[in-house]
Amino acid sequence: MPLRELVIGFDADDTLWHNESIFEKVHERYRALLAQYHDAATVDQTLFATEMRNLELYGYGVKGFTLSAIETAIQLTGGKIAADEIQRLIELGREMLAHPVELLEGAADTLARLAPHHRLILITKGDLRDQERKLAKSGLAPLFHDVEIVSEKDEGTYAAILRRQDVPASRFLMVGNSLKSDILPILALGGLGAFVPYHLTWAHERVEEMPVASGRFFRLKTLRDLPGVVAVLADSRNSGT
Repeated sequence: MPLRELVIGFDADDTLWHNESIFEKVHERYRALLAQYHDAATVDQTLFATEMRNLELYGYGVKGFTLSAIETAIQLTGGKIAADEIQRLIELGREMLAHPVELLEGAADTLARLAPHHRLILITKGDLRDQERKLAKSGLAPLFHDVEIVSEKDEGTYAAILRRQDVPASRFLMVGNSLKSDILPILALGGLGAFVPYHLTWAHERVEEMPVASGRFFRLKTLRDLPGVVAVLADSRNSGT
């Protein structure tokens, strides 16, 4: 497979820019708000359960999180939470939506190295307006051939993207920090996956075991390792190995 024929998909949140660290700081403030009612573990467990229950309706992102946080606060306080405290939760959501986009180390350089030789596609799930905002503020948008903002990242979603992009799975490399959303679905379709761990992982995205896919799955320390992996993939396919 010639080098130019490799198409590379990139996750956005916690792969190109920080996201979960922003949520974690808000979680700390949320626990403090409800500390007079329940311990931190109860708050975390109840909020997560609410988020999972609402996921099909609200989807991923700050807006759904904020609605679930308000619902959980009402539940855990037995309806005693004050209007000004609910207002604080709304303001926390607004702060998250307005938060500056902070790129991960090496993200811009890595994309700039790969873009002249490969078709790069951003594939991210979440709120359409918020993801568009973050991409615009990141300064990375000109490096992508296309952008796919989806409601879920599973085998069906990736299969549809590959059809739209007219690329076989064997020539598609997905790069991301979530084994569940970024790596396992594309490996199941016969594609390639490059896992770049982030120091925080939302419980919904955690997977206990590394996938086994010799020659198709790569675990990187940072995004700066990606061009080397791409070069190895190209050499192995061009040589027929």
